[in-house]
Amino acid sequence: MLKILQILFSIITVAFAGYGLFTRDFQFQAYMMLFLGLTMLVLGLQEVKRNKKVTGWMLIGVFAFSIFAAIQSFMLIY
Repeated sequence: MLKILQILFSIITVAFAGYGLFTRDFQFQAYMMLFLGLTMLVLGLQEVKRNKKVTGWMLIGVFAFSIFAAIQSFMLIY
């Protein structure tokens, strides 16, 4: 289940990043940050499940920071 979510969130993140890169239209950057954070959360949960606690918690910390950045971006847009 986590592997499917990881692949799904990664594909969505790359799609938003590719769209912004090729069109130079960065209106979806906040969504990209949101899905990047969700990808980091899934990766962190997988690492904690594998008993790699330090790496897992570090990835969960990256998730928290990227979600914070995405929320800030949403507030600046709207």
